[in-house]
Parts: sequence; C-alpha cells; structure tokens
Amino acid sequence: MSQKQRDLLELGRLEYLQALVTEFQVTESPEAKEQVLANLANFAYDPKNYEYLRQLQVLDLFLDMLTEDNEILVEFAIGGLCNLCLDKTNKDYILEADGVAPVINCLSSSNEETVMSAVTTLMYLTTPQSRQQTTAFAVVECMLRFSLSANRRLSNLARVFLEDYCSPVQVEEARNLSKHTAVGIPLPKD
Repeated sequence: MSQKQRDLLELGRLEYLQALVTEFQVTESPEAKEQVLANLANFAYDPKNYEYLRQLQVLDLFLDMLTEDNEILVEFAIGGLCNLCLDKTNKDYILEADGVAPVINCLSSSNEETVMSAVTTLMYLTTPQSRQQTTAFAVVECMLRFSLSANRRLSNLARVFLEDYCSPVQVEEARNLSKHTAVGIPLPKD
C-alpha cells in the first residue's frame, strides 16, 4: 500500500470517499480513473457507505459512466449501481433519474461482467411502478436469448429473470416474435 493510500485510510469514511471522487474528477489517467471507479464500486457494497455515496453524488457518477466508450469504466459503474440499488432510497433515486434505460443498454455489452451486473440491476430495480420498463419487450427478448447461452452463469440468471420478473404472457409473446426475427442484442463474449 502506498503512503498516499495509508494517509487516506486515516481519514474518516466520508473524507476518504470524497478524496476518491475528487481523484476521479481531476485525474487525466484512464487507468487511474478505472482504479478509482473500481474502488467506489467496492465501497458501494457496504450499506454504511450509502448515505455518503448519495451525498457525494456517486450514483450520478455511476449513471454518467454507463455511456462511456471505456468498457472497464462501464463495468465498474454498473457494478456500483448494482451494489447500491438494493437500498430503497438509492433504487428510487436511480428510477427517478431515468436510470433504467442506460442499464438496459448495458445488456448489449460484450463484457460478461457488465451484462451480468445489468441483468441483476434490472432485477433489483423492478417495482410495480418500474416493471413495464424493466421487463419491456426488448428486455424479455434479450433474456430469452441469454437463457440459451452456453455461459451457465448468464443462462441461469436470465432464466431467473424470466421466471421471477416477467409474466408468462410476456415470455410467450417474446418467444413467438423471436421465431420470426433475426435481430437482437448480441451475446457477451465468454
């Protein structure tokens, strides 16, 4: 561990997270940005950090990073959102910030971890109010394709999504239309 990291660890939790956010904002190095975003995504796993991360607008940072060209930044951002959206306040914030659409866009990533986190995030974001968006026809069709993947993690997760979050009618309609089209979201690379 570098001296800089040891010094930062001595700061309080909020100050440390603030230092990470500041470092992300000021650094020019893509590798440093990736490392900082990975750290923020890891801190998003601990409910003790939720309030601090909201205060520091890290949810917005993660949402903004979903549209980046750098696939590593997208992977860490969707991972961070996946960790954060278990909390009702964070879930509500993401939904109110129109965060479902960029999460759905992550389903077309060639990065397996990004896709896995996107599917899981859609599960966590599903509420009676958001269900129409999180289980839109294109999403159900995509999950049907993922359920046929040779990748067991992806196929199992897609099956859970289809069984637990979609109605049988939605699945059947997507299945029937999929038989007649060749267009779809590509499977991620293994």
